[in-house]
Amino acid sequence: MGLFDKKYCDFCGNKIGLLGNKKLEDGNMCKECASKLSPWFSERRHSTKADIGAQLNYREQNRSAVAAFHASRTLGRGTKLLIDDSARKFMVTNASDLEKANPDVLDFSQATGCNLDIQESRNELKTKNADGQSVSYNPPRYEYSYCFTVTIHVNNPYFDEIKFTISNGYIRTGEQQMTATPSGWNIHTTGVMNSLHQKEYYECVNLGNEIKEAIDNMKRSAAPVAPAPAYNPAPASAYNPAPAPAPAPTAGSEVVCPYCGAKTTPDASGCCEYCCAKIR
Repeated sequence: MGLFDKKYCDFCGNKIGLLGNKKLEDGNMCKECASKLSPWFSERRHSTKADIGAQLNYREQNRSAVAAFHASRTLGRGTKLLIDDSARKFMVTNASDLEKANPDVLDFSQATGCNLDIQESRNELKTKNADGQSVSYNPPRYEYSYCFTVTIHVNNPYFDEIKFTISNGYIRTGEQQMTATPSGWNIHTTGVMNSLHQKEYYECVNLGNEIKEAIDNMKRSAAPVAPAPAYNPAPASAYNPAPAPAPAPTAGSEVVCPYCGAKTTPDASGCCEYCCAKIR
């Protein structure tokens, strides 16, 4: 097949324009069908037609989950974490029209963790010398900017993380470097990037911590409760002596069973009538 031969979408059958082909490992996909995939999915070029077909089916089924979703909590600015506590579901989206956007609805049990990252960027301030040349201050002076990113790790067949910023770009804090490491956050520093928005900085710190706490609570609430360990009495020792054997009961007499503690009259085999343990 030549480079400029006509191509058709393997899912809707429509002809694909010259620059509209979304290549798959073993086929082709039009832009319209590609737009129906999850926004968190990034492995299209390495996916087969069967893989994509299965995801398109999942995405259609997701529409009913979106229709049934009722947010009880919303955390974020721009891109938000929406939580339906009664149904134990959540989604992440920046859409105002949920039905049209069809954001992936996940169960609490699919949340596996949350990472918080702050990217620091700095821009050196310059001054003019006597010759009008731009030179560094002594000592050097910098303006700082920060970008806040949240990554929610999930167990989903089509993506394993949901990554989004909660600062809507960089927050500039002027010459004030925010040196204290906020609890739970990882800070990465680079160079290059101005207005004082320290309050906004700390609002993002608090928002990130709220999101992480919500995800951690989902993970904890979905974890199976470990069964109580089977009773295993400690072996007899000098500090835990074995109980003295009960005196052998006479036939037909009522005794206290040393195993279950019940008053019992042993049967013909010498067994407790309640726990069936042999007591003579």
